Amino acid sequence: MAKAKKNTMWLLLAAGLGICCFLNIMYVKKTIIYDSTGEPLYNPLMGFAVNADYVEAVGENTLVYVDITWREWEPEEGVYDIEGVKEENNWDRWKNEGKNVVLRFVCDEPTEEEHMDIPDWLYEITGDGIFYEVDYGKGYAPDYDNEIFIEAHEKAVLALGEAFGRDGMVAYVELGSLGHWGEWHMQYSKGTTRMPGQEVRTRYVLPYLDAFPDAYIMARRPFTETAGLGLGLYNDMTGDFDSTIEWLEWIENGGIYSQPVEEEKLSEQPDIWESAPIGGEFTSSLSWEDMLVNNLDRTTKLLQRSHTTFIGPKCPVRGEITEYKEGVDEVLKNIGYRYRVSSSTLSYIRWADKGKLTMTVENTGTAPIYFSWKMYLYVYYQKEYNMPYERIELPVDLSSLYGGDSVKVTVTDLPVGEEYTYGVCIENPDTGKPAVYLDMDCENTGKVYMLSD
Repeated sequence: MAKAKKNTMWLLLAAGLGICCFLNIMYVKKTIIYDSTGEPLYNPLMGFAVNADYVEAVGENTLVYVDITWREWEPEEGVYDIEGVKEENNWDRWKNEGKNVVLRFVCDEPTEEEHMDIPDWLYEITGDGIFYEVDYGKGYAPDYDNEIFIEAHEKAVLALGEAFGRDGMVAYVELGSLGHWGEWHMQYSKGTTRMPGQEVRTRYVLPYLDAFPDAYIMARRPFTETAGLGLGLYNDMTGDFDSTIEWLEWIENGGIYSQPVEEEKLSEQPDIWESAPIGGEFTSSLSWEDMLVNNLDRTTKLLQRSHTTFIGPKCPVRGEITEYKEGVDEVLKNIGYRYRVSSSTLSYIRWADKGKLTMTVENTGTAPIYFSWKMYLYVYYQKEYNMPYERIELPVDLSSLYGGDSVKVTVTDLPVGEEYTYGVCIENPDTGKPAVYLDMDCENTGKVYMLSD
């Protein structure tokens, strides 16, 4: 009897082993790990924003920077020089090349010569500003409290939006209009006018929201009047340690805005980068040698902490890129998004025609993409890469995948077999075509990254 029980146990064990072997033969599970490229990626809506009129310097950069003075925009009341602005900034060329624009409207830009950046006709009916000569240079500071000036400004901004804010080319609008270079500060201690109070400043902000509904509007500081409007921020002292730390402290803890006659509080907005972009340009007070060589680590850490998406128009161009290549590459790797699939696991029953693919999607950048772009899985049949056999939108919200975050994504009922291959990509919704370099060191074709070893 004992012998019979022993034989039964052996038979059951053998049967179990047989079933396991059969299942191992029948069940296919293949996991692949994908390395990072470790390279700078010239991707849409991020990176360096080079002056649009500096054609030779734009190159691979996907953003161009356009500032427009009121004087050049509206030379006669109600007459807007659309064609002049487009021609000066090579607008049609950049549009054809798929570039996007960082735009700023300016009323006061100091230079070495005495001048005005508002139109003559506007000066004639207001004329209550101040011609100045200060540390920044010479120019004319309008009285921004003037009611006629405010109303004319609204019309000018709405006209800008009508001309340039309807086709998606303008991605970011830096709130200019007020102060030197549109940076919302005045050197009033040297005799210029002062900045207006919060109520008046709000009247300069609101027209931008109507004029550019598809762009992100960005402020120089976390002002109380811009809190809750979905605005981003920009730092025109990028690379300067003390100024950037002060700017970050305003964002994290609030602060004091001393420019108006009565001091006002800045609004703490520590998580602003999660929903709106951070931009700005490199400071002119430091050399490239200082920022990109001697203190490169400091520069990259400031960019990481700022969650910067773009830098310009003051940014390395042409020969500077070559001379400071290591530093430039490190800067570009530490701004904007860097999406990738870090691993994939394909599993299915052998001889079945459907299976399951699980992927880990990561963003190793410092910020997300802020526009509604989608990631897709392309299924190819017999390696016919001209047209995917099947195109599957992946259930991942790229704009909520912040720097350092990852998410598991699973696709079921996937066609499987030796004749099928798979690729992943991020499409431009305007063209419906793959448009983003992924941070994946693997075979790729047309910005579609193949999920194979």
